[in-house]
Amino acid sequence: MLWRLAADALLLFHLLFILFAVAGGLLALRYRKLVWLHLPAVIWASLVMFNGWICPLTPLEVSLRQQAGDVGYSGSFIAHYLLPLIYPPGLTRGVQILLGGTVAALNIGIYSWLWAHRKHR
Repeated sequence: MLWRLAADALLLFHLLFILFAVAGGLLALRYRKLVWLHLPAVIWASLVMFNGWICPLTPLEVSLRQQAGDVGYSGSFIAHYLLPLIYPPGLTRGVQILLGGTVAALNIGIYSWLWAHRKHR
């Protein structure tokens, strides 16, 4: 039970990290000091997506699930949990690049706006 709880907690952390990487720039509009946490998160998330890497949290979660007696899964966190909600067929290299580009473009836009309006505060 402890292993399953740890796997679920890691899953929640992983999801929150992804949400922070995607939309944390919006929080940075309000809380400027978050920029220093958000920029590395965006860079990491973009690198993972552009290069087709598996986030180190994914094998850790799978290992915790296996310790709990559950069946692990193969592939990435996004392919296993998020992709079925967004894209039914499966994660392709093109989709990964699109997702990484979307995260980067969204945050470049937000940070460009922040940079342009920094003198007004």
